[in-house]
Amino acid sequence: MTETSAPVSNWNAPNIITVARMIATPFFVWMLLADHGENGPLRWAAAAFFVIAIATDAWDGYLARSRGLVTDLGKLLDPIADKLLTGAALVGLSILGELPWWITIVVLIREVGITVHRLMIVSDVVVAAAWMGKLKTVAQSVAITLALLPLADVLGAAAPIAIWANIITMTIAVVLTILSGIDYVLAYVRNRSGGGARA
Repeated sequence: MTETSAPVSNWNAPNIITVARMIATPFFVWMLLADHGENGPLRWAAAAFFVIAIATDAWDGYLARSRGLVTDLGKLLDPIADKLLTGAALVGLSILGELPWWITIVVLIREVGITVHRLMIVSDVVVAAAWMGKLKTVAQSVAITLALLPLADVLGAAAPIAIWANIITMTIAVVLTILSGIDYVLAYVRNRSGGGARA
């Protein structure tokens, strides 16, 4: 008689890490906004939290795949947690007047729209990750991290370097966000009848 593997529990380490990241996101927003853009210790703490959260996002995904702990709940929650953190950071930076609202709106429309669409078609179409989507995620992480770190205050006379680094990385992130969104839509249209799409 062939033994069947026991189903993977939803209460496993990767999913718990993901849920913890979601629960902690409002605390991140509070740290970011608490000193009203004065770039004090709480601002540095918010930047550190974002970096750690992004690292755990990559780590819990690797842990789930390497340990055979991938679950439908994890597939649902992980992108939501990622978009929640990224969106919170962008909105917070815009509230502080450090990032134009149009950038935040463009990124949120792309992220929320495609995430909702993926959830709607998950039972009918296999959605795999495309290289542009992965590159977009990396670019967003780098750009938001640099925007959160008050490096201009630390660099003093060299502050323009930090400012231009923020502008360049955020521009790259926005361009890749738009292009990857277009790539997703085109790929879905092309592959709709074949049952496969990329994100």
